[in-house]
Amino acid sequence: MSGSPLPDSAAPAGADPSKPDPAKPEPPKPGKRVQSVLFVCNFNAVRSACAEALARHYFGKSVYVQSAGVRSGEPTDPFMVSALDEIGIDASRHRPRTLEELEEWEGLNFDLIVSLSPEAHHAALELTRTVAADVEYWPTPDPTVSQGSREQRLDAYRDVRDGLGFRIRQRLR
Repeated sequence: MSGSPLPDSAAPAGADPSKPDPAKPEPPKPGKRVQSVLFVCNFNAVRSACAEALARHYFGKSVYVQSAGVRSGEPTDPFMVSALDEIGIDASRHRPRTLEELEEWEGLNFDLIVSLSPEAHHAALELTRTVAADVEYWPTPDPTVSQGSREQRLDAYRDVRDGLGFRIRQRLR
């Protein structure tokens, strides 16, 4: 199942469907639908880029979506591009950008900021000193640290893709 997208009702691998998932986001508050979301990770090359591509794929223009990294320096990850390509999403044109670059280009006016790493969460909380946005932390493993064969490494990216896809569909619907 690693190579295929999760259906809307599926839970991440290993989850006990009879117990509530503590990592699952709470449903949106009535009357407060998210209209804009920013995904943030360390370099905007894997996790936040993947989340941006998935959210755009699932919600089109009904939700304004961007992503950024805390720091610059990493190119777009080819394993992330491959994992998304498997489910029909082309992320090959993604270019990593930092929070500073995004703020300079278009500002940081988002209803929701989703941080995907501890460093990104710290940066997101700092942003809320000057930006009125809800911040949610979705701890997401870094697939770049996976080892093994190409297929084993790609499985780590698929797991991140599928986990983010599940959470995004649940939170932004």
